[in-house]
Amino acid sequence: MELCIDRLTKQYGHKLAVDRVDLELHQGVYGLLGANGAGKTTLMRMLCDILTPTSGEIRYNGQEIGALGEDYRSCLGYLPQNFGYYPEFTAEKFLLYLAALKGLGKIQAGQKMLELLDLVGLAEERKHKIRTFSGGMKQRLGIAQALLNDPEILILDEPTAGLDPKERVRFRNLISACARDRIVLLSTHIVSDVEYIAGEILVMKEGRLIHRGAPDVITREIEGKVWECQVDSARAEELCSRYNVGNLKNAGDKTILRIIGDKKPEEEAVPAQPTLEDLYLYYFQEEER
Repeated sequence: MELCIDRLTKQYGHKLAVDRVDLELHQGVYGLLGANGAGKTTLMRMLCDILTPTSGEIRYNGQEIGALGEDYRSCLGYLPQNFGYYPEFTAEKFLLYLAALKGLGKIQAGQKMLELLDLVGLAEERKHKIRTFSGGMKQRLGIAQALLNDPEILILDEPTAGLDPKERVRFRNLISACARDRIVLLSTHIVSDVEYIAGEILVMKEGRLIHRGAPDVITREIEGKVWECQVDSARAEELCSRYNVGNLKNAGDKTILRIIGDKKPEEEAVPAQPTLEDLYLYYFQEEER
């Protein structure tokens, strides 16, 4: 199983939303990190054959996806960032409706609907209308619909938006289990969602893929660029105004700061082991301000 992305480009007027991205994806979880406007959603929509590239191509198992047509789309599961639903449908009716659109038979659809609602923790709410659901429940229903056709390629755009910490742990475990025999591409701003389940991290900035690697390898890129220091509150306020501070923690009459930057910030700062969150802040400090 291979999804090959070859010099993929999407241009809107003079703006390059995706700029000559090259990738080869195989079974496993890929975490896609980037600030708003980095091109993540545009890339995902092209992979789902929703958007047509300006240039370049996407091949699945050696064949261009445009030529594969419906055969390719039948292999896909997709959860968009803004998940659409019918508020007056029950969870049960909604999944059965989408299952019919995806070509599942009545008996198979019923079995799959029950299995997935149980998997995402909505079995007891299956006869409730979606308009009564919380944001997290709707997002779990979105994850269920993406898995209806048992896809070989699962593309999830900000899938944990609205989920509480317990639900996010459930989601991570679910994705880890799903990834054994499929390609999973997961875009998120919540670094912890991919830190422990992604085999490879893809970093996008301004439409380009600027860095990729296993989580424990990719963070080596910023070794020597993460520092910690313990200072009083007045000094902490001064340092926060001058440096990219990832974490701030009060400890009695002192404040512990975690600072990310190319140069050692102060004499009292000591090197710290970088994390994936530090890497994100290093690349996107300006965009996130």
